[in-house]
Amino acid sequence: MNIKWKLRIAAAQREVWTGAQLRRLLAERAGLELSSASVSALFTKEPSQVKMSTLAALCTALECSPNDLIEVDTTPVQRPVTPTQPAAELPRAASASGRSMPPI
Repeated sequence: MNIKWKLRIAAAQREVWTGAQLRRLLAERAGLELSSASVSALFTKEPSQVKMSTLAALCTALECSPNDLIEVDTTPVQRPVTPTQPAAELPRAASASGRSMPPI
């Protein structure tokens, strides 16, 4: 699975070019006050995690959906085929009923 962060593209499509503009929109439209460093990190780096409340605020501020901000590739991972090993043969019973004779 591959995840791509597309905040910068989504912002540019809405003519939001700087972190300062995005920070102002987050405060005005979504009521979210983030530090300049936090907005800059969201704008320039792919985050390893994003709070749902932050994602919702970004969507509100940019008037977009989460699909505009995150692209998820769900193509299954190709794994090498490992040869299957045959099951070990079990010893056959001595009698027709499937039970062996008790030790003498």
